[in-house]
Amino acid sequence: MCCHVCESASVNNGGVNETARPVAVVTGASSGIGAATARRLAAEGFDVVCAARRGDRISALAAEIHGRAVRCDVTSSEDVAALAVEVGERCDLLVNNAGGAFGADPVSSADLDQWRAMYEVNVIGVVAVTKALLPALVASEGQIVVMGSTAGQVSYEGGGGYAAAKFGVRAVVDTLRLELWDQPVRVCEIAPGMVKSEGFALTRFEGDQAKADAVYAGVAEPLTSEDIADCVAWVATRPSHVNIDRMIVRPRAQAANHKVHRVFGEAR
Repeated sequence: MCCHVCESASVNNGGVNETARPVAVVTGASSGIGAATARRLAAEGFDVVCAARRGDRISALAAEIHGRAVRCDVTSSEDVAALAVEVGERCDLLVNNAGGAFGADPVSSADLDQWRAMYEVNVIGVVAVTKALLPALVASEGQIVVMGSTAGQVSYEGGGGYAAAKFGVRAVVDTLRLELWDQPVRVCEIAPGMVKSEGFALTRFEGDQAKADAVYAGVAEPLTSEDIADCVAWVATRPSHVNIDRMIVRPRAQAANHKVHRVFGEAR
């Protein structure tokens, strides 16, 4: 897939020069946490570059928030290079959100193609986009926010491939922070727990709606995409000398990955 700009224009709202706004790049912006984050950052005053594979969705989102849309698969080196060209010399915030979970088989019967795909999008994609935009981030004294997961803190049955990838994300974030210690760039991982976001569970269970619904069954209030977008915005708007290394966010009903309060029937 060739990365190209779906919409790229400076918009003048009430005489405000939009090109003077701080620039934020959000990958995986076509739905879920990515789309919610793009909207929230735009509300905070950012010029948001929405990057994702589904060009029609990000074009509509960019028009809605007066941002820019770049169709981009983070596992494609050509796409990532084109994204960097579109972003240019200024990048105040990079939100590495693109990722996904594919399958829930035990390790003994793991689909190795799914494991490779998860590593490519969750880990290599983060490294590729960060590497491409790092010169602009350094020049802008910017910030990198990476979307991790509580699966990258503690594993669980049936989650080996996804957990391995998210543990990898955690290692990349920690290493990057150490390597950039003398550069004016902040690095943060946000690790959500149970988030009921568009398509995540359905993709994981290969379109099996019943299995996807069971993930959230009986949970009164799982986190929403907007909850995580709030976290990103809060981290991104701290004073420049303040770095939030890692933020773990769970719904009140989830004490740990394996311990979730569920209420069914009339007792709910």
